[in-house]
Formats: sequence, structure tokens, C-alpha cells
Amino acid sequence: MALAAVEPAIRVAVDVTFLRMPAPPGEPGPALPPDTRLEKVARCTVPFYRYLYNTVGGEYVWWLRRASPDAEIAAALADPHVAIHVLYRDGAPAGFFELEQRPGMGTTNIAYFGLLPHAVGQGLGRAFLRAAVDAAWATGCGAVTVNTCTADHPRALPNYLAAGFVRLRTVREVWPVPVRLGLKVPERLLA
Repeated sequence: MALAAVEPAIRVAVDVTFLRMPAPPGEPGPALPPDTRLEKVARCTVPFYRYLYNTVGGEYVWWLRRASPDAEIAAALADPHVAIHVLYRDGAPAGFFELEQRPGMGTTNIAYFGLLPHAVGQGLGRAFLRAAVDAAWATGCGAVTVNTCTADHPRALPNYLAAGFVRLRTVREVWPVPVRLGLKVPERLLA
């Protein structure tokens, strides 16, 4: 019996914080700027999804979907419980979020959320996060969940908390990030 080859990987250590919003925000949120529009993508293609995921997550060690085969991503995108929303600014993509309804749990999870690098620091984050929260609540769920980690942008956790999420727990994880992905891993995250 032949042993399967082990793929070379970089060990990345992160603290993952799981958050929950048990009720919709009571106050209206900030509006997106007039030069932006938010669009739910009816039939997101795998190449467009990879562009969004890889570009948004490139600096934050987003690796799971990078390592996934196209067929696995296509199946996720075809799932009626998954929705992709893209933020456009002046006609170009500026960010995206992915919602995953979990009917059996009564929750909607913000599975991925972020701005493309050119849109970071432009004052879009708070209003864009609120748009994601509002879209999640519009699914008819009983709670909204999200998680973030120490590989994400340093303002991610404070922004989620300011938006009304409550910290449930933080756990230490070590990820085997495949070397073939070519991701730049900050030294502070090396296990």
C-alpha cells in the first residue's frame, strides 16, 4: 500500500474569534456613498468568485477556497443557501461578502467579508459591513454570525464589535497553508 504524498505547507497560527448578533440593529446604519452600489450576484462564476476571494483575502492569508478545486467552489456557489454580494464603486468591484444561511441552526453566517485593497481606507468599511448585516437579517434568520482571526485586517474585530456582534469565544488554530498557493504569510503568524 502506497502512502499519499504530504503536500508541503506553512504552519500558520491564528486566534479565531467567533461572534454572534442575536437581534437586528435598533438604529439605521450609515449609508453607502452615492458612487457605490451593492449587487447580489445571481449566478456567480468560479473565475469571478476566485478574483474576489483572492484579491480581498490576499493580504490576510485567506487560503481555504484558494486550495479548493473549481468543482467544489461551483457547488458552493450553486447552493441556494449561499449568496454573493458585490460592492461596486464607480463601476468597479470594491468588495464582497458571502452569506451562508443555516436553516437548521436558524442563523445566517457572514462567511466572507472584505474590501479589495484599493478600497481599504476609503471610508467604506462601516457602511459596507452594515449592508452585509442588513442583508443577513433579510434572510429571515434568528441570529447572524461571523468570525475573524488575527490574520485579518486589524480593524476587523473592533468593527464587528462596534456593529453589534458579541464575542462568543476565541480559539487558537494552526492552519497547514499549502506552499503552492504562494501566499505571503506575516512572520508574526508563523507557528
